[in-house]
Amino acid sequence: MLWCNAGAVVRRCVIVDDNERFLAVARSSLERGGLEVVGTATTTTQALELIGALRPDVVLVDIAIGTESGLDLVHRIAAAEAGPQVVLISTRREEDVAELVSASPAAGFVWKADLSARAVRDVVASGEQ
Repeated sequence: MLWCNAGAVVRRCVIVDDNERFLAVARSSLERGGLEVVGTATTTTQALELIGALRPDVVLVDIAIGTESGLDLVHRIAAAEAGPQVVLISTRREEDVAELVSASPAAGFVWKADLSARAVRDVVASGEQ
């Protein structure tokens, strides 16, 4: 499955989260929905290396990556020329993190319980309009 809007093609993603179990479940769910998970990272350093090497279309970033800040990572990704879209994820509900998300350069937010390929594509599409 391939989805396009305003020139955006969302096929390949990287997931950044410090929970290995979540990474496995998220990978499976996203791949069933047609996204290719080209890599996973548990730290911001790993994430930046993977993003540079793999050039994903979108990066899913947990707001809190262990003791690291996913928000700081989002700013670093956004500062890169022609970087991927970023979607923030969290176990916290959207209303609890709305101010953080809107103040960030991320395309948007998906609550981890609602994570799916369709949700990621919808957020990327709405972030480009």
